[in-house]
Amino acid sequence: MNTEDDVLICDPEGEFSPLVQVLGGDISTVIRMAAGGKDSLNAMYMVEGYGENNPIVEKSQFIMSLIEQIDKSCVSSQHRSIIDRCAAAVYREKERPTLCDLREKLLEQPEDKAQEIALSLDIFTTVSLELFGHQSSGVLDKRLISFYMLHLGPQLKPSGLLVITDTILNRVTLNWKKGKRTHVFLDEFHVVFENEYSGMFFNSAWRQFRKRGAYPTAITQNVEYLLDSVQASTMLSNSEFIIMLNQAASDREKLAKLLNISREQMGFITNAEAGCGLIKYGSALVPFVNRFPKDTKLYQLMTTKPGEGVFGGEKQCPELKRGNP
Repeated sequence: MNTEDDVLICDPEGEFSPLVQVLGGDISTVIRMAAGGKDSLNAMYMVEGYGENNPIVEKSQFIMSLIEQIDKSCVSSQHRSIIDRCAAAVYREKERPTLCDLREKLLEQPEDKAQEIALSLDIFTTVSLELFGHQSSGVLDKRLISFYMLHLGPQLKPSGLLVITDTILNRVTLNWKKGKRTHVFLDEFHVVFENEYSGMFFNSAWRQFRKRGAYPTAITQNVEYLLDSVQASTMLSNSEFIIMLNQAASDREKLAKLLNISREQMGFITNAEAGCGLIKYGSALVPFVNRFPKDTKLYQLMTTKPGEGVFGGEKQCPELKRGNP
């Protein structure tokens, strides 16, 4: 990794934020996503060059994926047409529109389905997720950013993951135009494949990351969700670099079939100890053992074992006592 590269992290459980915070405010920041918090992200933000084809159509698909998390009855082709029309209108009328502007435009439409969509957007504009309905307030120009989502709660995290992925996609597009590389880390990404439009949006974002000078890394502990999704399985099988830790028996069988790994090789992720596993790099398979010294500050910042380190709550590094997430 070049020292001038940007690093953007979607951190649903707050596991990366202690390490990011200790690196200092000159290059890094933690954006805290929480209802009633001071940080917010504009879900309608869209830079020039957004998307693979028509930017309005791409943004409409993203909006559909957000609505899908709240109300699956509002994701028909008719709803999509109304969203396309209203999104195009607000982007023509306003330089930096928000979901609040989109909701107002929907309320002006004659169709009952437009009113249904506006009602679904209420949660993003006036209630729990209003932090995604207004202009962005977080410091988004740092080289290293962790989007901290621990306090969103399990019901709101899927929507938060989508908005953060879209925010990162905009940053990747800007960096690409500057000739700058971006490293993207998305934790718990399996949740976006539980719904159709969410999976379509994430699949498109993943392709754009790879085309625009970004190095995306997706992380999950729930492999079964991915293996049940055609889109996710395709992403996984097309990935050049995969790290596998200990896997359940049913997941091992599916992974072995998908990645063409023998039973003997899968033994390296059967009852494997912490820090041990199997790397697939292209066509090569390499077992590994990673024993990290526990008596170091870095271990205390990185470990997520219950009762250990900063995340576990047993200890805190002095640098983090001022504002531990």
